[in-house]
Amino acid sequence: MRTMLKSKIHRARVTDANIDYEGSITIDRKLMELADILPYEQVQVLNINNGARFATYAIEGERGEICLNGAAARLAVKGDIVIILTYCNVAEKEVHNIIPKLVYVDEKNAVVKTSQPMGIPNL
Repeated sequence: MRTMLKSKIHRARVTDANIDYEGSITIDRKLMELADILPYEQVQVLNINNGARFATYAIEGERGEICLNGAAARLAVKGDIVIILTYCNVAEKEVHNIIPKLVYVDEKNAVVKTSQPMGIPNL
């Protein structure tokens, strides 16, 4: 088995950070749908502004919302740019068939484009 990229929301802007919430990242539900992220699914968040990388779980939010909650709220501030990733475990014989869903957003977290890269070339 290999762990492969399943989806990515690229350069989303943090709209809030709520230290008092139990935990997680709140993500615009449309972005979650386009990136094939389910509520409570584990995500990895990469903060472009400060280099922090951490795992948490996703919950559905309102349009344009990207809010870090609980302990994760200490790792980003409003306005930071983040990349949100999900992964899946794939059998060795299927790794060349995995096609991640990529969602690109603007400064208001509105979808600019979606794409699926070409499959992994045979090595």
